[in-house]
This record gives sequence, structure tokens and C-alpha cells, in this order.
Amino acid sequence: MSAEERAAVLHDLENAVKTICSAMDSSLVPEVGMNIVFALPNATDPGDVAGVEGRIVRLKGKPHPVGAIAFGASDHVARIVLTAMRHDPTIRCAANITFSGEAIAVAEEMMFDICSFDRVNEPPGTRTMDWGVEQCCTDEVPDIIYDRGAVGKEPMIRILGEDPGVVVHNILMLSRRITDTNL
Repeated sequence: MSAEERAAVLHDLENAVKTICSAMDSSLVPEVGMNIVFALPNATDPGDVAGVEGRIVRLKGKPHPVGAIAFGASDHVARIVLTAMRHDPTIRCAANITFSGEAIAVAEEMMFDICSFDRVNEPPGTRTMDWGVEQCCTDEVPDIIYDRGAVGKEPMIRILGEDPGVVVHNILMLSRRITDTNL
């Protein structure tokens, strides 16, 4: 990929992280941390996907990035995007947020295309994100993929979209709706 394409991906992701950190309710940051990733066009491995080194965590009640934005910074969330891209190459961005039944209910009300998988059904020798995302993308790539966790595995919601602007917009819409219903 060209230096310009790489710079554009990093720039768009940096702006997305700033927006998340200034506007998202920190209750959506999972205990294991949050990441948002953006892949280069035609990405084939995690090195082609930019993310936040060390993830985004809760610090003093606000989302806070631990490290810099860099290519290869996320393996876990990068695999979500890479699997989705095999089904729809325009879906180049994903982020993980904390799971709650309330968040799924709000997402359903907002008419998001939602799919879930159960880790109990994961075949031995597979990687959860590869397998789970694959299970949800047989017809098309949904806006949201979630699972309810397993022993030692935190339940998680993954938001997918074409670019960081779309993913952040959807996260912030969810965040506002959840915050408004909790007032």
C-alpha cells in the first residue's frame, strides 16, 4: 500500500479515537479494554490493520487510549475486520464495546442488523473471532456481532462499518440512547 493510504488510515483512526475519548460514555469500555481498528483496502493480515496499542481503557471516568495508533497494534479486533472483509471488502473498520442486554435492545430499536454467536459451539482448534464472525457473515456482514461470553471470556459487542466515521457514529448513537434511558 502507498504511504498516502497508510497515512490516511492512521489519520482517520486518530480522529475516531479522539471522538470516542471525548464523547463516548465510559461504561461502554469493556473490562479488557476497547479497541477500534481500520484496515487498508485489500488488507490480508493484522499488519495491514491499524489500531490502538494497548487499547482504550477507562481512566478517571473517561475513555483513554493507552498507546499510539499503529499498524499491527491489534490482533483480536483486526481478525474481526479481516474476516468481515472476506465477505464484504468495504467493511474495513470494527470496534469492541462492553456487552449488555440493554445495549442490544437499544441497537434493535435503532434497526441495526445484529447477529450473535455462542462460544459453546466453537469447534476445537479454531480462533473465536475468526469462527464467530464467520458464523455471522454467511449472508452479509451485520452492523453488530455479539456474544455472551464464556468461562473466563467477557461478553462483547462488536460494531462494524466501512470506516471509523461510521463505526464511531454508531457507537455514539448507542451511547447517547443508553445514557438517556438511564437518566
